Formats: sequence, C-alpha cells, structure tokens
Amino acid sequence: MTAQAKFPFQYRPINDPEGVITVDVARSLDEIMAALGVRKIVFVGEQRCPYEEEFDGNDFAGATHLLARVRGEPAGTLRLRWFADFCKLERVAVKPDHRGESISSVLMTAAVDLARHKGYRKGLGHIQAHLTSFWERFGGRIRTDRRFVFSDYEYVEIEFDLEPVADSLNLDTDPLILLRPEGRWGEPGVLDRSALRGALDRSKKPDSG
Repeated sequence: MTAQAKFPFQYRPINDPEGVITVDVARSLDEIMAALGVRKIVFVGEQRCPYEEEFDGNDFAGATHLLARVRGEPAGTLRLRWFADFCKLERVAVKPDHRGESISSVLMTAAVDLARHKGYRKGLGHIQAHLTSFWERFGGRIRTDRRFVFSDYEYVEIEFDLEPVADSLNLDTDPLILLRPEGRWGEPGVLDRSALRGALDRSKKPDSG
C-alpha cells in the first residue's frame, strides 16, 4: 500500500503570479514557533486577545500546526486538533501584509485534505460570527443553536462532512507508512531506510574483545 498524501502543497496566489504559497505541517520547533508567531501578530497584536487566552495549553497537546509560507517567509497558519470522532479546525491566521493572496483558502484546503487522509469524516470549527461566509465556501454548515462568546468575540459552530480518501490511514495501513512524519505518508521516511538494514541477530553474544 502507498499513501497518496499531497504535502507539501504549492499554489500560485491569485494576485501574485510571481510568488508561490507553500503549506506544510510544522514539524520542527522552529516551524511551530513560526506558526505561533503569526498568531501572536494577528490575535494578540491586532485583535488584542489576552496572551494566555490565545496560547491556551493546546498547542503541544494533540495538535497539528500548518504553516503557510510565501517565498519562504511565514505568512499564515492553521491549527488542527484531533478527537475520536472529529477533527477541529481552528486558529486560522494570516499576517496583514499577505492578505488577499488566498492563503486562508490554501490553508483550509490543506487542512481538509490532511483530515481526509487520516480517515476523518467530520470536522468542526469555532468561528467568529462575521466570518461564516468564508467557512461556508468549504461546505461548512452553521449550527445556529450553538452561539457563544470568548476572548471578547461572538462565535458560532460550523460542521463539515468529510470524505476519507480511498487509502486513508487505518489499522491495516503498512506499519512503515504509519511511522512516517505527519502528512508525508506518501514519501519514504528515515525508518523506511532503516528497514533496509534488516534485524540484528540477537542470539549472538556481543564481542567482548
């Protein structure tokens, strides 16, 4: 079995034919800090969200961060959190100087694709009430009876139906594919290469010299 994950994504912005947007999973601490830096600019700086409310204790607990770059420079981010029956899409942020470049749409496309490859059938978003039209473009349905407030904004819930890809990850997926880095299931990883060495013969005693 081979996975068909499409990471990293590459799209050309609508109004910037010379540039390229790339989106990938943030895997290193440096990449995660870049994603958090974008959120600090947008949510803490622009929206005046209290620091402890923006960085809520969930960034290193069951979360995946997507990082969008324009010509290599961090420009946007989105966080996914994984629950048993659904994934949660949240913390979508784009730096002010990169708005209008379709980065939010690219991030959403990447997030949905990642969830489909992981086999999820439901997605959930908590979104500011004035942003519903953007999320509805991706097939989201507003749950009208679920309005609430936090960090000084009114929010609504939006629900997505997801269709897992034909070869989405499951219990019978090749074990070496499951060991690959998040989102790079279609590419051989370091443990694939280690498998070429074979297993050590543990019946032999170490050479004592």
